[in-house]
Amino acid sequence: MSQAITGAEFDAVVASSDKPVLVDFWASWCGPCRALGPVVDQISQEMADRLTVYKCNVDEESGLAERFRIVSIPTLILFKGGVPVHTMVGNMPKASLVSELEANL
Repeated sequence: MSQAITGAEFDAVVASSDKPVLVDFWASWCGPCRALGPVVDQISQEMADRLTVYKCNVDEESGLAERFRIVSIPTLILFKGGVPVHTMVGNMPKASLVSELEANL
């Protein structure tokens, strides 16, 4: 299961991770975010040996949303060594999401 992340812990958690980190920027009122949420949770479990997954509520963490220029949600950003390496915007089928992650891990 993916876990919530806050602006206060973001840099320490993401930069210090020994695995790539996927951050799901979402909001509770966003239909596509709610649709994608269970898919992100499944990927979090299925790829746990290769990837760490966090969720960032843009309403609660507007500073992080601004920092990463989140203009559309859901937005998923893959980080390696604390640096964003791939961004995916919008709801997508699980197979497409897994394919994009595999190509960038």
